[in-house]
Amino acid sequence: MRFVVAVASVCLLAACATRPEDLGREPTMTPIGSGIAVEREPLPQVFRNTTSTAPNSTWSNTSADLFTSPRARQVGDIVTVNIQIDDKAQFDNASDRSRVSSVDAGLSYGFAFKGWQADGTADVGLESSSSSQGQGTIDRSEKLRLSVAAIVTEVLPNGNVIISGSQEVRVNYEVRVLNIAGIVRPRDISPRNTISYDKIAEARVSYGGRGRIMEVQQPAYGQQIFDAVTPF
Repeated sequence: MRFVVAVASVCLLAACATRPEDLGREPTMTPIGSGIAVEREPLPQVFRNTTSTAPNSTWSNTSADLFTSPRARQVGDIVTVNIQIDDKAQFDNASDRSRVSSVDAGLSYGFAFKGWQADGTADVGLESSSSSQGQGTIDRSEKLRLSVAAIVTEVLPNGNVIISGSQEVRVNYEVRVLNIAGIVRPRDISPRNTISYDKIAEARVSYGGRGRIMEVQQPAYGQQIFDAVTPF
């Protein structure tokens, strides 16, 4: 009886691919502002303050120029990030290794003692062989073209800024989520207040989703637990 109950429980758990709070409704979207906080390790104290003051000058190194809006450089400023990823990697490795060794040894003996004698021969042979073959292939292609507005969350002592942004789009019962975070040098921001993702240090780009399609693509909870605990 206990076995039947256990099997039934596993079957029910494996069928629960949808979270209980999302049953019969569309997936909820995260509150505005949840993408501003950036989880990061403390930065080493190697930055120095490079801000220079010129009391009698109308020029600022952090401004684009005198006739356009200044670049994002303060906490709360917004900058547009253009993400254009078009990467392709292809690797093909193969290895073939073999070794054969053989050792032969012979021994003959004979002796006599007070009329008693004995003789004989002995042969010893040892053979070993080993071989290994390996082959690996990687063929990966990624293409992503998106734009997202990020907000300056922190200004480092040397003038660089940390940005973080998120974007959610819900179509029917599927939510697509885009997150971007990293360290930006203000001079790399264009006069139109945009920056390319390849100029972002420690860039973290995440593009995924949640909803009915994602739930079907992922194994059910019971299957994931079974895959984690099974020894075979």
